[in-house]
Amino acid sequence: MTSVSLSVGIGLICALLSALGTNLAFLFKHKGAVAAPDVDMRHPLRSTIDLFRSKWWSIGWGLAAVAFALHVAALTLAPISIGQAVLAGGLVFLAVLAERFFGFELGRRQWIGIGLVAVSLGLLTLTGGGEGDAQSEYSLAGMIIFEGIAVCLGLLLVLSHLIERIPVQRGVLLGIAAGLGFGISDVAIKALSGELDSGPSGLLSPWSVVIVTAGVFSFFASARSLQIGDGVAVIAVTSVAANLSTIVAGLAVFGDRIGNDALLIGVRVVAFALILVGAALIPAPVRAGEALGDPA
Repeated sequence: MTSVSLSVGIGLICALLSALGTNLAFLFKHKGAVAAPDVDMRHPLRSTIDLFRSKWWSIGWGLAAVAFALHVAALTLAPISIGQAVLAGGLVFLAVLAERFFGFELGRRQWIGIGLVAVSLGLLTLTGGGEGDAQSEYSLAGMIIFEGIAVCLGLLLVLSHLIERIPVQRGVLLGIAAGLGFGISDVAIKALSGELDSGPSGLLSPWSVVIVTAGVFSFFASARSLQIGDGVAVIAVTSVAANLSTIVAGLAVFGDRIGNDALLIGVRVVAFALILVGAALIPAPVRAGEALGDPA
Protein backbone atom coordinates (compact mmCIF):
# COMPACT_ATOMS: atom_id res chain seq x y z
CA MET A 1 0.00 0.00 0.00
CA THR A 2 1.43 3.39 -0.98
CA SER A 3 1.71 6.28 1.48
CA VAL A 4 -1.02 8.09 -0.47
CA SER A 5 -3.41 5.15 -0.18
CA LEU A 6 -2.65 4.83 3.54
CA SER A 7 -3.29 8.54 4.06
CA VAL A 8 -6.61 8.34 2.23
CA GLY A 9 -7.60 5.24 4.21
CA ILE A 10 -6.87 6.94 7.53
CA GLY A 11 -8.80 9.98 6.33
CA LEU A 12 -11.86 7.86 5.56
CA ILE A 13 -11.69 6.19 8.99
CA CYS A 14 -11.59 9.67 10.54
CA ALA A 15 -14.59 10.62 8.41
CA LEU A 16 -16.55 7.57 9.58
CA LEU A 17 -15.80 8.24 13.27
CA SER A 18 -16.63 11.91 12.74
CA ALA A 19 -19.98 10.95 11.21
CA LEU A 20 -20.84 8.82 14.24
CA GLY A 21 -19.78 11.52 16.69
CA THR A 22 -21.47 14.33 14.77
CA ASN A 23 -24.88 12.67 14.65
CA LEU A 24 -24.75 11.57 18.28
CA ALA A 25 -23.76 15.13 19.19
CA PHE A 26 -26.67 16.50 17.15
CA LEU A 27 -29.13 14.32 19.07
CA PHE A 28 -27.71 15.45 22.41
CA LYS A 29 -27.81 19.09 21.26
CA HIS A 30 -31.41 18.68 20.13
CA LYS A 31 -32.33 17.43 23.59
CA GLY A 32 -30.54 20.37 25.15
CA ALA A 33 -31.80 23.00 22.70
CA VAL A 34 -35.49 22.23 23.26
CA ALA A 35 -34.92 22.59 27.02
CA ALA A 36 -33.15 25.95 26.66
CA PRO A 37 -34.78 29.39 26.17
CA ASP A 38 -35.39 30.46 22.56
CA VAL A 39 -32.29 31.52 20.66
CA ASP A 40 -32.44 35.24 19.90
CA MET A 41 -29.86 36.60 17.46
CA ARG A 42 -30.43 40.08 18.85
CA HIS A 43 -28.83 38.81 22.06
CA PRO A 44 -26.17 36.32 20.92
CA LEU A 45 -24.18 36.26 24.17
CA ARG A 46 -27.24 35.62 26.31
CA SER A 47 -28.47 32.94 23.91
CA THR A 48 -25.08 31.22 23.98
CA ILE A 49 -25.01 31.21 27.79
CA ASP A 50 -28.56 29.87 27.93
CA LEU A 51 -27.64 27.02 25.57
CA PHE A 52 -24.56 25.99 27.52
CA ARG A 53 -26.49 26.05 30.79
CA SER A 54 -28.37 23.08 29.35
CA LYS A 55 -26.44 19.93 30.35
CA TRP A 56 -27.30 18.00 27.19
CA TRP A 57 -26.36 20.88 24.90
CA SER A 58 -22.95 21.14 26.59
CA ILE A 59 -22.38 17.37 26.33
CA GLY A 60 -23.41 17.44 22.68
CA TRP A 61 -21.19 20.40 21.91
CA GLY A 62 -18.19 18.75 23.56
CA LEU A 63 -18.75 15.59 21.54
CA ALA A 64 -19.20 17.71 18.42
CA ALA A 65 -15.80 19.33 19.07
CA VAL A 66 -14.13 15.90 19.04
CA ALA A 67 -16.05 14.96 15.88
CA PHE A 68 -14.98 18.25 14.29
CA ALA A 69 -11.30 17.47 14.97
CA LEU A 70 -11.77 14.12 13.22
CA HIS A 71 -13.61 15.96 10.43
CA VAL A 72 -10.65 18.31 9.92
CA ALA A 73 -8.33 15.30 9.79
CA ALA A 74 -10.57 13.68 7.18
CA LEU A 75 -10.61 16.84 5.06
CA THR A 76 -6.81 17.06 5.29
CA LEU A 77 -6.02 13.42 4.52
CA ALA A 78 -8.69 12.35 2.03
CA PRO A 79 -10.10 13.82 -1.21
CA ILE A 80 -12.89 16.15 -0.13
CA SER A 81 -15.66 14.66 -2.28
CA ILE A 82 -15.06 11.04 -1.18
CA GLY A 83 -14.49 11.93 2.47
CA GLN A 84 -17.63 14.03 2.54
CA ALA A 85 -19.63 11.20 0.98
CA VAL A 86 -18.65 9.00 3.93
CA LEU A 87 -19.67 11.79 6.30
CA ALA A 88 -23.03 11.95 4.50
CA GLY A 89 -23.45 8.25 5.23
CA GLY A 90 -23.54 9.19 8.91
CA LEU A 91 -27.29 9.48 8.51
CA VAL A 92 -27.30 5.74 9.14
CA PHE A 93 -26.00 6.46 12.62
CA LEU A 94 -28.55 9.24 13.03
CA ALA A 95 -31.53 7.01 12.31
CA VAL A 96 -30.38 4.07 14.44
CA LEU A 97 -29.39 6.21 17.42
CA ALA A 98 -32.53 8.35 17.21
CA GLU A 99 -34.89 5.38 17.31
CA ARG A 100 -32.99 3.10 19.67
CA PHE A 101 -31.83 5.59 22.29
CA PHE A 102 -33.61 8.96 21.87
CA GLY A 103 -37.27 7.97 21.56
CA PHE A 104 -37.86 8.90 17.90
CA GLU A 105 -40.04 6.65 15.74
CA LEU A 106 -39.00 5.94 12.15
CA GLY A 107 -41.29 4.39 9.54
CA ARG A 108 -40.59 2.07 6.62
CA ARG A 109 -39.77 5.01 4.35
CA GLN A 110 -37.03 6.13 6.71
CA TRP A 111 -35.52 2.65 7.00
CA ILE A 112 -35.47 2.34 3.19
CA GLY A 113 -33.45 5.53 3.19
CA ILE A 114 -31.04 3.98 5.69
CA GLY A 115 -30.63 0.94 3.45
CA LEU A 116 -29.84 3.07 0.41
CA VAL A 117 -27.20 5.01 2.31
CA ALA A 118 -25.64 1.76 3.58
CA VAL A 119 -25.46 0.36 0.03
CA SER A 120 -23.82 3.55 -1.20
CA LEU A 121 -21.18 3.34 1.52
CA GLY A 122 -20.50 -0.25 0.50
CA LEU A 123 -20.02 0.81 -3.12
CA LEU A 124 -17.57 3.52 -2.14
CA THR A 125 -15.63 1.05 0.02
CA LEU A 126 -15.47 -1.63 -2.69
CA THR A 127 -14.20 0.86 -5.27
CA GLY A 128 -11.34 1.97 -3.05
CA GLY A 129 -12.60 5.32 -1.77
CA GLY A 130 -10.87 7.81 -3.99
CA GLU A 131 -8.25 8.50 -6.63
CA GLY A 132 -5.10 10.49 -6.13
CA ASP A 133 -4.01 12.37 -3.04
CA ALA A 134 -5.84 14.76 -0.80
CA GLN A 135 -4.51 17.85 -2.55
CA SER A 136 -5.80 21.20 -1.36
CA GLU A 137 -5.01 23.24 -4.47
CA TYR A 138 -8.07 25.00 -5.75
CA SER A 139 -9.40 27.43 -8.32
CA LEU A 140 -9.69 30.84 -6.65
CA ALA A 141 -12.40 31.94 -9.10
CA GLY A 142 -14.27 28.69 -8.54
CA MET A 143 -13.94 29.08 -4.77
CA ILE A 144 -15.30 32.63 -4.81
CA ILE A 145 -18.24 31.64 -7.03
CA PHE A 146 -19.06 28.58 -4.90
CA GLU A 147 -18.82 30.39 -1.56
CA GLY A 148 -20.79 33.37 -2.93
CA ILE A 149 -23.65 31.17 -4.17
CA ALA A 150 -23.73 29.22 -0.89
CA VAL A 151 -23.84 32.43 1.16
CA CYS A 152 -26.69 33.85 -0.94
CA LEU A 153 -28.71 30.64 -0.66
CA GLY A 154 -28.15 30.53 3.09
CA LEU A 155 -29.32 34.12 3.55
CA LEU A 156 -32.40 33.49 1.39
CA LEU A 157 -33.31 30.48 3.52
CA VAL A 158 -32.89 32.49 6.72
CA LEU A 159 -35.20 35.17 5.34
CA SER A 160 -37.68 32.51 4.20
CA HIS A 161 -37.75 30.94 7.65
CA LEU A 162 -38.96 34.29 9.03
CA ILE A 163 -42.15 34.09 6.95
CA GLU A 164 -44.90 33.12 9.37
CA ARG A 165 -47.10 31.67 6.60
CA ILE A 166 -44.89 28.55 6.47
CA PRO A 167 -44.40 27.76 10.17
CA VAL A 168 -44.15 23.98 9.72
CA GLN A 169 -41.15 24.30 7.41
CA ARG A 170 -39.28 26.99 9.33
CA GLY A 171 -37.08 24.52 11.20
CA VAL A 172 -36.22 22.63 8.03
CA LEU A 173 -35.38 25.82 6.12
CA LEU A 174 -33.16 27.05 8.93
CA GLY A 175 -31.54 23.61 9.16
CA ILE A 176 -30.66 23.74 5.45
CA ALA A 177 -29.19 27.22 5.96
CA ALA A 178 -27.11 25.92 8.86
CA GLY A 179 -25.93 23.02 6.70
CA LEU A 180 -24.80 25.40 3.97
CA GLY A 181 -22.89 27.35 6.62
CA PHE A 182 -21.15 24.17 7.72
CA GLY A 183 -20.36 23.41 4.06
CA ILE A 184 -18.87 26.87 3.54
CA SER A 185 -16.68 26.35 6.61
CA ASP A 186 -15.59 22.86 5.47
CA VAL A 187 -14.51 24.10 2.05
CA ALA A 188 -12.56 26.97 3.63
CA ILE A 189 -10.87 24.50 6.02
CA LYS A 190 -9.77 22.39 3.06
CA ALA A 191 -8.32 25.47 1.35
CA LEU A 192 -6.62 26.59 4.57
CA SER A 193 -5.03 23.15 5.09
CA GLY A 194 -2.81 23.77 2.07
CA GLU A 195 -1.65 27.15 3.35
CA LEU A 196 -0.61 25.69 6.70
CA ASP A 197 2.29 23.94 4.95
CA SER A 198 4.17 27.22 5.41
CA GLY A 199 3.65 27.13 9.18
CA PRO A 200 1.32 28.82 11.69
CA SER A 201 1.42 32.02 9.63
CA GLY A 202 -0.99 30.30 7.27
CA LEU A 203 -3.72 30.90 9.85
CA LEU A 204 -3.65 34.58 8.85
CA SER A 205 -5.33 33.58 5.59
CA PRO A 206 -8.68 35.20 4.71
CA TRP A 207 -10.12 31.68 4.80
CA SER A 208 -9.75 31.76 8.59
CA VAL A 209 -12.22 34.63 8.67
CA VAL A 210 -14.62 32.66 6.47
CA ILE A 211 -14.33 29.62 8.77
CA VAL A 212 -15.08 31.62 11.93
CA THR A 213 -17.92 33.63 10.38
CA ALA A 214 -19.61 30.59 8.85
CA GLY A 215 -19.12 28.66 12.09
CA VAL A 216 -20.80 31.33 14.22
CA PHE A 217 -23.71 31.61 11.78
CA SER A 218 -24.18 27.84 11.71
CA PHE A 219 -23.99 27.61 15.51
CA PHE A 220 -27.01 29.86 16.02
CA ALA A 221 -28.94 28.72 12.94
CA SER A 222 -28.55 25.08 13.90
CA ALA A 223 -29.52 25.67 17.54
CA ARG A 224 -32.67 27.54 16.55
CA SER A 225 -33.62 24.97 13.90
CA LEU A 226 -33.40 22.22 16.53
CA GLN A 227 -35.72 24.24 18.78
CA ILE A 228 -38.47 24.82 16.24
CA GLY A 229 -38.29 21.77 13.93
CA ASP A 230 -38.63 18.00 14.11
CA GLY A 231 -35.34 16.67 15.46
CA VAL A 232 -34.52 13.90 12.98
CA ALA A 233 -35.76 15.86 9.96
CA VAL A 234 -33.78 18.98 10.87
CA ILE A 235 -30.58 17.04 11.60
CA ALA A 236 -30.97 15.09 8.35
CA VAL A 237 -31.46 18.14 6.10
CA THR A 238 -28.62 19.96 7.85
CA SER A 239 -26.33 17.02 7.15
CA VAL A 240 -27.48 16.69 3.53
CA ALA A 241 -26.98 20.40 2.83
CA ALA A 242 -23.51 20.40 4.39
CA ASN A 243 -22.35 17.23 2.65
CA LEU A 244 -23.89 17.95 -0.75
CA SER A 245 -22.40 21.44 -0.91
CA THR A 246 -18.96 20.15 0.09
CA ILE A 247 -19.04 17.25 -2.38
CA VAL A 248 -19.90 19.72 -5.16
CA ALA A 249 -17.03 21.96 -4.08
CA GLY A 250 -14.64 19.01 -4.09
CA LEU A 251 -15.43 18.24 -7.70
CA ALA A 252 -15.84 21.80 -9.02
CA VAL A 253 -13.31 23.75 -6.94
CA PHE A 254 -10.61 21.29 -5.86
CA GLY A 255 -10.67 19.11 -8.97
CA ASP A 256 -11.28 15.80 -7.19
CA ARG A 257 -11.48 12.92 -9.66
CA ILE A 258 -14.47 10.59 -9.61
CA GLY A 259 -12.50 7.80 -11.32
CA ASN A 260 -10.23 6.82 -14.18
CA ASP A 261 -12.56 4.65 -16.25
CA ALA A 262 -16.22 4.60 -17.20
CA LEU A 263 -17.20 1.70 -14.91
CA LEU A 264 -15.58 3.20 -11.82
CA ILE A 265 -17.06 6.60 -12.54
CA GLY A 266 -20.50 5.04 -13.02
CA VAL A 267 -20.34 3.09 -9.75
CA ARG A 268 -19.26 6.13 -7.74
CA VAL A 269 -21.86 8.38 -9.34
CA VAL A 270 -24.51 5.82 -8.37
CA ALA A 271 -23.06 5.73 -4.84
CA PHE A 272 -23.24 9.51 -4.51
CA ALA A 273 -26.80 9.49 -5.85
CA LEU A 274 -27.88 6.78 -3.41
CA ILE A 275 -26.51 8.76 -0.49
CA LEU A 276 -28.62 11.76 -1.49
CA VAL A 277 -31.75 9.74 -2.24
CA GLY A 278 -31.44 7.84 1.02
CA ALA A 279 -30.87 11.03 2.95
CA ALA A 280 -33.95 12.58 1.37
CA LEU A 281 -36.10 9.63 2.49
CA ILE A 282 -35.03 9.75 6.14
CA PRO A 283 -37.00 12.87 7.19
CA ALA A 284 -40.62 11.88 7.84
CA PRO A 285 -43.21 13.37 5.45
CA VAL A 286 -45.35 16.19 6.83
CA ARG A 287 -48.99 15.23 7.33
CA ALA A 288 -51.65 17.45 5.81
CA GLY A 289 -53.05 18.36 9.20
CA GLU A 290 -49.62 19.45 10.42
CA ALA A 291 -49.04 21.49 7.27
CA LEU A 292 -52.23 23.40 7.97
CA GLY A 293 -51.20 23.95 11.54
CA ASP A 294 -53.97 21.86 13.09
CA PRO A 295 -53.23 20.83 16.65
CA ALA A 296 -54.80 17.42 16.00
